[in-house]
Amino acid sequence: MMISICRVLSFWRLGGLTVALRRLHQPASPRRAAVSWGEFIIRFPRGMSTGTHLPRDASPGTGRDRGRGIAAAPAEALDIEQITISTSRHRHASLSPSAEPEAGFTKSDPPNINFNANIEAKIKNPLVGISRQTLLRDVDDFCHAKGLDEHRALLRKGALVAQDPTGYEDITGDEALTEEEVDALRSEVLHKWRVPRVLLLTIVTCSIGAAVQGWDQTGSNGANLHLPRALGIGGDSNRDQLLVGLVNSAPYIGTSLLGCWLSDPMNDYIGRRGTIFFSANFCLWPVLASAFCRTWQQLFVCRLLLGIGMGTKASTVPIFAAENSPAPIRGALVMSWQLWTAFGIFLGTCANLVGEKIGSDAWRYQLGAAFIPAVPLAVLIYMCPESPRWYIKKDRYVDAMKSLLRLRNDPVQAARDLYYIHVQLQAEQEFVGNSHYVKRFIELFTIPRVRRATLAAFTAMLAQQMCGINIIAFYSASVFQRAGATNFQALLATWGFGLINFLFAFPAIWTIDTFGRRSLLLFTFPQMSWTLLAAGLCNLIPGNKGAHLGLVALFVYLFAAFYSPGEGPVPYTYSAEIFPLSHREVGMAFAVATCLFWAAVLSITFPVMLRSLGVMGSFGFYAGLNLVALVMIFLWLPETKQRTLEELDYIFAVPTRVFMRYQVTKTLPWWYRRYLLRDKNAFLEPLYQLDLEDHHDDADGGNPFDNDKAKVELKEMVGFTTGIDPRNGEESSLSSDIVH
Repeated sequence: MMISICRVLSFWRLGGLTVALRRLHQPASPRRAAVSWGEFIIRFPRGMSTGTHLPRDASPGTGRDRGRGIAAAPAEALDIEQITISTSRHRHASLSPSAEPEAGFTKSDPPNINFNANIEAKIKNPLVGISRQTLLRDVDDFCHAKGLDEHRALLRKGALVAQDPTGYEDITGDEALTEEEVDALRSEVLHKWRVPRVLLLTIVTCSIGAAVQGWDQTGSNGANLHLPRALGIGGDSNRDQLLVGLVNSAPYIGTSLLGCWLSDPMNDYIGRRGTIFFSANFCLWPVLASAFCRTWQQLFVCRLLLGIGMGTKASTVPIFAAENSPAPIRGALVMSWQLWTAFGIFLGTCANLVGEKIGSDAWRYQLGAAFIPAVPLAVLIYMCPESPRWYIKKDRYVDAMKSLLRLRNDPVQAARDLYYIHVQLQAEQEFVGNSHYVKRFIELFTIPRVRRATLAAFTAMLAQQMCGINIIAFYSASVFQRAGATNFQALLATWGFGLINFLFAFPAIWTIDTFGRRSLLLFTFPQMSWTLLAAGLCNLIPGNKGAHLGLVALFVYLFAAFYSPGEGPVPYTYSAEIFPLSHREVGMAFAVATCLFWAAVLSITFPVMLRSLGVMGSFGFYAGLNLVALVMIFLWLPETKQRTLEELDYIFAVPTRVFMRYQVTKTLPWWYRRYLLRDKNAFLEPLYQLDLEDHHDDADGGNPFDNDKAKVELKEMVGFTTGIDPRNGEESSLSSDIVH
């Protein structure tokens, strides 16, 4: 019986590979040798478009498409009602290399993808639809060409697993997996944090890299209490206030103008580890030198050089973590950038608190102490394996295999990932062609699919500065001092802010994939707005201490508590995943440069704003910007939770005007009925729907997932639940996520 899934089917990324839950209604018999692939259709709601359909191939009206009632249309038609994601059928039947494929299962045509045609700017799984005979022959040729003959038997197994990651127990013949290999693949789902020690070392090293970023950002916070007077810029004139802001903003100027943009060519020439080692040195020596500066000009130059290290590191460490990590924990590791950045901020506030006891030269120790985490980063980075993907790009497949063998629990996992990365990059090269740095940067704004990702990343990163978090992170000591605190009390209150910021970042490990990136932002921005406004209004309370200071600190802490699980982790996670592989490094560089350029603008302008408007006026201004950012996010930021890279290509192929119209005409009325009118039967028709066909129920009515814990876990990971459709009260198979 064919089934139509009325919600978006979530996917599980296994080494970058799309793992469709294709056997939900098929028996788990070892004798079953075939896994059928259906045709996946992403639909827009009825009445939202002209009825344009996009068939699997570029030729209009193919026989298969006409048989399904799908009419072809030119790619230029942008108001799409359906985006068809076609997949082909393949089998794991035990065929010898010389055998013919079984009837009805032929190798599918290569996907016809045009990155300039807007709609199908995507790279599909290149292994889908290839017969076993052809696949194994391709693997043999690959091993011979790349010097991997000693791993030939392993790579043949890995390629079959990569082709159908949910059917590895059904592989038969010489390539059948051993019991140990099956257990290793099952453990990826059931015990995803059981990882090799080398991968744990990589996780620790990336965490240290994030902590360096946070400590560097907060060192100037405590130093601002003494630094201006020591360097002769401590007056109340606009000139002195601007110079204080300029010195504080120097790292972000260096990052946005140079550091971020060095990351792409440096990654190309010296790899991920080399780039991180370079950045660690620029986060070490300029920081030490800043403790010995005697003029503001000297300090400005040192902090500019620090910005080069911060920019290259922020653009590289999340990518390095993602490329070395297995799929089940990849999202959590990319998100951990913000978690450990918050930890670095907390360590910086601790150092500021300790340094205050030194006296008038406390600012030197507060700035210089930030070199401490850069030392283990520089030492440990070359103990970690280089990114296998970088080795493959450089045609160093033997090194890539060695790297993956160290990063995975079982060799079959390494073989699977190696071969899939290889074919994926081959497909990318075919569709993208040869490119260079300048061309890739220009394409951020010229290719429609990439341009929409650029807009979304720009929105997320700009919102991080608009929310006002960095007026606290950079100047909280000055704010609390103006609220009546002594220097030590101001630093103690800032320490509390750092602690709250760190502790409340932990829930994001769960919430970012449970509620989604967009949902977290839409919930937390209104809360940040009113808490920041309340903190400003508390300055109207008479007196300089007691309730006045306590309430200001309380609302600042509440502001940080809402920020940390929302706008804190989302921008870097979101930006690292939404760009296609061909533009990921330059796209991430643009996103980080955007974030830190506006951090520089904030850092320069806030001292003057604080002097002119006071704490209440400054906080009120940023409270208003929170609401502006909320509207931008609502209109321009699609959800990416539990979506594969292939799905994201289709999501960002949706024209911005279509997405905006859906939010205004569908989401807003639904929200009004559901939450203001308290209508529990209000139903939001999703923007994206994924219909799954060609699945058959078990003849006995059983579900193989019910008796297999690993498959139950996989079912939950991809979001399959059974729910009640409020429109008709009937039971339907729905994805657990509501797409807004």
